[in-house]
Amino acid sequence: MTTPASRPPWFSQDAERLEQIGRLGQRGDARALMPLLDDPNWATRRAVVAALAGAGAASLAPLCDALQNARDSEGRIAAVVDALSAATADPTPLLTAMIPGADPAVLADIAQILGRRRNVEALPTVAALSRHQNDNVAVAAIEALGRIGGRAAVDSLVDAVKSGNFFRVFPAIDVLGRSGDPRAVEPLTALLGEAAYAAEAARALGRTGDVAAVAPLIRYVCGASEAAVRLGAEALSELHQRYRDRFDDAGPVEASIKAGAGRAGFSRHLVRALPEGDPNEQAAICFVLGLVQDPSTTSALTALLDGPPLVAAAAAAALGGLAQQGAEHVLEAIRTGPPDHRKALLPYVSDGCSAADVLDCLRDEDPDVRVLACEALARMGAAGEVAALFPLLGDPDTRVSYAAIAAIQSLGSIETDRLALEAARAPDVRVRRAAIRILAYFGSTRALDVFLSALEDPDERVREAAVQALPLMDDPRAFETLLACAKSGSEKTRAAAMRSLGQSMGDLRASAYLMKGIRDPDPWVRYYACQSLGKVAFEPAADAIIRLLEDPAGQVRIAAIEALSCLKSAPAIAALCQAATDPDEDVQRAAIVGLGVAQHASALPLVIQAARAASPATRLVALSALAGFRDPAVLVAFRDAAGDPDESVRTAAIGFLAGMKGVAATRVLVGLLRTAAATDRVLGALALHVEGRVAGLVAALEEADDETAPFVVSALARLRRPEANAALVGAMTMTNPAARKAAPSALAVLRSADAVSALRRAAAEDREPEVRQICSLLLAR
Repeated sequence: MTTPASRPPWFSQDAERLEQIGRLGQRGDARALMPLLDDPNWATRRAVVAALAGAGAASLAPLCDALQNARDSEGRIAAVVDALSAATADPTPLLTAMIPGADPAVLADIAQILGRRRNVEALPTVAALSRHQNDNVAVAAIEALGRIGGRAAVDSLVDAVKSGNFFRVFPAIDVLGRSGDPRAVEPLTALLGEAAYAAEAARALGRTGDVAAVAPLIRYVCGASEAAVRLGAEALSELHQRYRDRFDDAGPVEASIKAGAGRAGFSRHLVRALPEGDPNEQAAICFVLGLVQDPSTTSALTALLDGPPLVAAAAAAALGGLAQQGAEHVLEAIRTGPPDHRKALLPYVSDGCSAADVLDCLRDEDPDVRVLACEALARMGAAGEVAALFPLLGDPDTRVSYAAIAAIQSLGSIETDRLALEAARAPDVRVRRAAIRILAYFGSTRALDVFLSALEDPDERVREAAVQALPLMDDPRAFETLLACAKSGSEKTRAAAMRSLGQSMGDLRASAYLMKGIRDPDPWVRYYACQSLGKVAFEPAADAIIRLLEDPAGQVRIAAIEALSCLKSAPAIAALCQAATDPDEDVQRAAIVGLGVAQHASALPLVIQAARAASPATRLVALSALAGFRDPAVLVAFRDAAGDPDESVRTAAIGFLAGMKGVAATRVLVGLLRTAAATDRVLGALALHVEGRVAGLVAALEEADDETAPFVVSALARLRRPEANAALVGAMTMTNPAARKAAPSALAVLRSADAVSALRRAAAEDREPEVRQICSLLLAR
């Protein structure tokens, strides 16, 4: 501990003291900072750790010396470990040089530091420490392998799992399960027979995401206690998810589970374990039962429909699979069950069921059930039941009415035209309005007279619907009527007409009426007129639209920006650029979107600047605008945004990178695999095929390490394209051993003649023993 007398003369109190510590760190004065590592003040210690970590190479030697020789204070040791773990300069060479002859406590700290730094180059050193004779050192090294990624040290982990040493086996089980290496399955399976390790081994087998782990897990479920059955079901559920994440198709896992379900009592064991499970365990059991699709489980699954939302949804999904097989118990629940059961099951009804099983649900007292029934009939393609949907057009619940309209439009039918024409004359205003929308959607040739009559309807909303239907009719009378509506005494009718004129391309009379509309006293008429001028890209309107940027109505100003984005003139672009700096954030964001639509090169720096704005909403809008530009700077902006502190911005950036063509964008995404918080999201982006994707993945695979290579291989496998499959086969001839270790698992799933041939060749001839071992194991399955 330092005493007041031993503290440096510059030492003062509180904020000033912390500022002085920061300045010493900036100067790299590690010698002056070291005495304060065990200061009693927590804030001081944290500041000193941060300063030493940021001091660069100057702090490494003093810190390493303290780690080895100044071990009389636990607080100081912890601070030294924290500083070395966060150091901006790499301490790995110095730490590695300290290992020979070091005390076990020092070795354990070194392993911890290397693990926290996640330095892949340190894997051989950490793997060697995992075999150290001292348990504390070995456990610290095994945990470090878990932080770095244990795939490159599978042999060391297997040795630890087989060691019989309780303290080493437990941490190694978890790391080995997460390694994703096919060699993990056999040693973990062996532990299922040992009571002390069985539960952890089952969990780890689930984490492998390896189809070969299905059979041992099913055996475990069939021969274990109810608690272990629930654990086994969770492991199977996680295995299925991880396999699907890796290869985008869990068919082999599902087939393996169905095949294994033939074991005596598998479904019975799962059902018996249901009552005492927590919601997560019950949901996992329901998921597995859904894959098995055993009709004898329907009663147990139906009873769970009244359970917690997570369980009810899982049970409904399982029953939905049975419904496709025509399981009478499930269909009866849809026909006559309570609303909650119907709501749970209807989303899973499709063309495997009879429409008769759903029709009663259209009359259910619960509007949610009626909505779901409409959607189910549309999904089933039940065109013969269109007539049953029309009574719902006047449903008191608007959601039901819209669902019925959507289902009718989806199904179509030779009866639809007649039924809609009849509905357009119904006494219920809601039915008339819905019927006009349906007739407009199908463009019925007999509907024009109905629309013209509806213009005299006493209800304003029916008249609006008729006006909006007119531009969809290929009849001169429709256009002439629309022009007449643009002069109506009703503001709402004029607004609807201005909106509809935006669909009348190529007729100068429409543009003339729209130009009059932007001077209308009603703001909504001006809004729709301005918006429509943009849609028809009427360039002569640019100056008039620019003047609307000063309109007192906010919605009109926004419409002016939208319209300017559709024009190409220099004044329009200049006005958009000016609006992008407007103090009103809504105007500013609309202008940024407009610049993205216009895609004018001169505006790119302004949009990139907006992508760094203080507001996450502005940054998000700017990213969507950048997607329209074709410039290398856009790729850099998306790359930077993928590390944004706001999750929605990060997600958007990854999504835009996914759609970018070229090898460079793919390489940026691969680079994010190690730094992005959501690796699965990045992997999904890489699995989207665009020009240059396969070439970029191949280039990345040629230099990938043991942790990145499996992700790159997974992306290639998920593309499901001939050139991607060829790249996987070609990976077995790459000079990079990490690629040759990662590719076999995908080739085993592919199982084409070329894939099997590549596996056999590598099993016999590859220069790396690990590659030969992996390929031989996969071929033997």
